[in-house]
Amino acid sequence: MKVFSVFLVCWISLMGSAQSYTSYFTGDSTDAIVSPTPPGGICMMGGATEHDEAMKWFLTRAYGGDVLVIRASGSDGYNDYMYSSLGISVNSVETIVFNNPSAAFDPYVQDRISKAEAVWMAGGDQWDYVSYWRNTPIDSLINDGIANRGMTIGGTSAGMAVQGRYYFSAENGTVTSTAALQDPFDTDITVDSTCFIKNNYLQDVITDSHYDDPDRKGRHVVFLAHILQNYGVNARGIACNEYTAVCIDENGIARVFGDYPAYDEFTYFIAQNCELNGPVVPETYSSGVPLTWDHGGLALKAYKVPGTKSGTNTFDLNDWTTGSGGEWFNWSVQNGTLTETASSAPNCVASVLEFSDEAVSIYPNPSEDVIAVEFASSQKRSVQLLDLHGRIMWSMETALSTLNVDVSDFPSGMYHLSIVSENEIINKRVIKN
Repeated sequence: MKVFSVFLVCWISLMGSAQSYTSYFTGDSTDAIVSPTPPGGICMMGGATEHDEAMKWFLTRAYGGDVLVIRASGSDGYNDYMYSSLGISVNSVETIVFNNPSAAFDPYVQDRISKAEAVWMAGGDQWDYVSYWRNTPIDSLINDGIANRGMTIGGTSAGMAVQGRYYFSAENGTVTSTAALQDPFDTDITVDSTCFIKNNYLQDVITDSHYDDPDRKGRHVVFLAHILQNYGVNARGIACNEYTAVCIDENGIARVFGDYPAYDEFTYFIAQNCELNGPVVPETYSSGVPLTWDHGGLALKAYKVPGTKSGTNTFDLNDWTTGSGGEWFNWSVQNGTLTETASSAPNCVASVLEFSDEAVSIYPNPSEDVIAVEFASSQKRSVQLLDLHGRIMWSMETALSTLNVDVSDFPSGMYHLSIVSENEIINKRVIKN
């Protein structure tokens, strides 16, 4: 076995030379052939120092194969740590730093992803990750590895933030809990639904990291409200304090790692309270107005799990009800203030898409100018047309059974038509030619 470390700067010629990526390689340069197929899994960390036992969990699932770290800033800090410091044998560890988006189309970069048994996304700016990797060969190769090769996927901070089906893209920068709760339409709230990383057990989830520094619970609740109102999805949240990690196996069992009780290190699992009847929509969700999502203090359920060194405390993502070692809380928001009260496990299992869909006709769709919307009944509704970033392009409060939406001046692309009434939430996709 040839074991070595090398620093490699690669260049792409685009009307001259422009640095595309930087590679740092440690280990055996011969691709490992792993058998049997690894089990896969997900490991996410809160953004401070990596937790050694959680990282061992991650590395063990590579079955001695090749580990790839991808990032858009930094250097080779993971190489020796993963390769030799933790006592888990792997064939190689390579870090590829994307210096610009063109690296996503480099054959060498694509080849390394296609051969990796485990991929780790380092911290950084998640908008770099979204803009560099989404809708490129990078996310396609990662998703193929997850689906067909048992690839384990992990990340910390920004690398955790992009793991869910829904994600805070940070396209306009970060947003604080205070700002989000005071105005759930703050322009810095960029919750994206465009397909990116297809992780098992995270297809209805939005994650958040650095949960305790600064406090991000409030903004996470606003993200969930945004997904519900704009996409009609009863999404869930997973979040880690800075020094905590959550690792999810192939069976959907999440283990929480940390150094509790020496430190207050927790992971949170948040969902709407399925014990409440009907759609649990925010009572107040308007531009420039503080959020209220209360329902008698019972709007959301949160399971707070201490992270232990050996990851003994767990939560079952199959039912989002069964857990060990944690505590249940009710979460609610009243006029922009988040409240947490002690509670018990819900005696039900919530559906992700639990809202009825009355007969709604939309035509023509696609359209170049005017889209007609017809309802089977007349009742008061809030109707909004939103772009894929959740920005409101058109809205109306009406009790009419037929509406005409003029899209002639809108950019071509896909939009969401959100219809909210007292009894239901309906979401339809609309395409402008």
